[in-house]
Amino acid sequence: MTVRPIRELGDPVLRTPADPVREFGKDLAALVRDLEETVDHPGRAGLAATQIGVGLRVFSYNVDGVIGHLVNPVITERSEETQDDDEGCLSIPGLYAPTVRAMHCAAEGLDVHGEPLRIEGSGLLARCLQHEVDHLDGKLFVDRLTGETRKRVLRALRA
Repeated sequence: MTVRPIRELGDPVLRTPADPVREFGKDLAALVRDLEETVDHPGRAGLAATQIGVGLRVFSYNVDGVIGHLVNPVITERSEETQDDDEGCLSIPGLYAPTVRAMHCAAEGLDVHGEPLRIEGSGLLARCLQHEVDHLDGKLFVDRLTGETRKRVLRALRA
């Protein structure tokens, strides 16, 4: 079992858009296994490859006891209905803030073998899918905050 260390805010890999996966083989299989084993801990809902220092478009998720992954993900659907619950990030430990996300979304990409895969969900799964795709685009949840919440979070990050 390989649990990889999580990169934290300030590491440039978190702000760098990830490259698409082009080769499907044992290296990708090992990365997916590491992502799934690293996300398989209480309180962890998702993990992007960039969060373990790998600049490839892959993430794992762990929602409601289901662990999986998506390679080269793209959000293909978002509901107009939103959720505004507290969101956190393994790369910004201890910081949570209400973050607006679509209540329902779908992401499409590939599995570890290069076969098409679609993941669709609501609530926490939808939040996770959007959060992890943001990571792969070089964005963090704090970038989505506005107003007083954003000011409060930025003050906390500077402290």
